[in-house]
Amino acid sequence: MLWLERHVPKLVLAPSFVAVLIFVYGFIGWTAWVSFTRSRLMPNYDIVGPIQYERLFASPRWDTAMNNLFIFGVLFIVTSMVLGLMLAIFLDQKIRTEGVLRTIYLYPMALSLIVTGTAWKWILNPGLGFESVVRGWGFETFTFDWLINPDMAIYTVVIAGVWQASGFVMALFLAGLRSVDEEIIKAAQVDGIPTHRIYSAIIIPSMAPIFLSAFIVLAHLAIKSFDLVIALTGGGPGYATDLPATYMYAMAFSRGDIGQAASSAMVMMGVVFAIVVPYLYSELRAKND
Repeated sequence: MLWLERHVPKLVLAPSFVAVLIFVYGFIGWTAWVSFTRSRLMPNYDIVGPIQYERLFASPRWDTAMNNLFIFGVLFIVTSMVLGLMLAIFLDQKIRTEGVLRTIYLYPMALSLIVTGTAWKWILNPGLGFESVVRGWGFETFTFDWLINPDMAIYTVVIAGVWQASGFVMALFLAGLRSVDEEIIKAAQVDGIPTHRIYSAIIIPSMAPIFLSAFIVLAHLAIKSFDLVIALTGGGPGYATDLPATYMYAMAFSRGDIGQAASSAMVMMGVVFAIVVPYLYSELRAKND
């Protein structure tokens, strides 16, 4: 009985541990293996070297996907953080309608990315949405065809993504603002420091860990973005709005090229590691200090 009581936690956690070991790390290992083979429609387990990676980096479609990831990632992260910070500072003034506004700002996070993409597809549709409404007001020459313009379509993904994520970032920053010691703020006000200087010189610098956390979350969302692109643009026009996640899906399920899908998945994982590992290292180092 004593032995059983001592090992009950291990026995309870064992199935979950085995499931994670097989279905997460096991499949990561399988994907890495397949990425070094000539697998096409069916897996081929004969390793032939980095031929899939050579094909990947020589593919114009992959170049487009990586360029789009850079454009989308930078604009999505920066805009979401700036807008989220502005909303948080606005709500931090303790206005009467704070509860209502906070609910409105957070509402998009309650929606799935499929719903967000579908809604913005209607809004940005030249024949049904924003362009049609403005023309109905009498501005007959007004055009907003970003959704069907290959050069501008990626920016529609940015718009929808920022609308979805900025409320979440606002909640993070608002929690950080509310955690700042009020005595410090009162002392600064007594010294006659303007409100904007209190925020820029005292409050915001003290929120560096929250900025880093928001950056990690947003970067992760940007790298694995799939639902939003599929619902909003389908990767088009052509493959103008392809991202690495949609490229991987197309190779695996539309083109029947498992080797290419596996190599692109490993590159995506490498990008995630490049972002997450320094963050974890800094966190562990801060705790040890």
